[in-house]
Amino acid sequence: MNVEVERKFLCNADTLKTLEEIGVCVGQRQFHDQYFDTPGFDLTLRDLWLRKRKGCWELKCPTTGANGTEETSGEQSEANALCTRYMEITNLPEIQLRVKEVIKEDTDSETAKEISSEEDESWLSKMNLVCFAEFTTVRQSFTLEEEMVQIDLDQADFGYNVGEIEVLVSEGGDVQSALEKIERTAQKLGLTGHQQVEGKMHIYLKRNHPEHYAKLLSEHIL
Repeated sequence: MNVEVERKFLCNADTLKTLEEIGVCVGQRQFHDQYFDTPGFDLTLRDLWLRKRKGCWELKCPTTGANGTEETSGEQSEANALCTRYMEITNLPEIQLRVKEVIKEDTDSETAKEISSEEDESWLSKMNLVCFAEFTTVRQSFTLEEEMVQIDLDQADFGYNVGEIEVLVSEGGDVQSALEKIERTAQKLGLTGHQQVEGKMHIYLKRNHPEHYAKLLSEHIL
């Protein structure tokens, strides 16, 4: 299972020009996301993000990474602060198990077997899960092959554009190396910001569900 190490950035015309010069465009795609949680926000208040994308279920879970407890220099700490690290689970039975652990849903194993197919979504109501966010994204992707870095430019249908520099690390792998690759890529793109850029979900919740957004802020999730 891989860990996604990622830094978000705001893309202007100069950044795009540089990216087109140094990266290889690997295509453009469109996808629709639906995010689910309980009415009490049991998942997102633990920084767990359950979503359905293109008919497939995913659960993003935070991780400190293999080197999360190591001492770092000031520059390394700053690079680390600009990035997020999530493990993405795509196996539906495992997703259901993780969700049940959080919300303490008393569903027996036979019921879990019955609801483990992609098509059958009765498990959502059984676990009191409802859709709290839904939007479509157009994504243009580039790679920097020498660094094994992917760069995505996202345009969300609610009027927010954001870029992402991403490196995949195997679970227990060298997160510090990934952070260094992301920092080198950011320098090549001329990114100078020292504050974490808001992602699509930040903006979506701030605009559409301010109460949910405020709770996540108070718990330092966003």
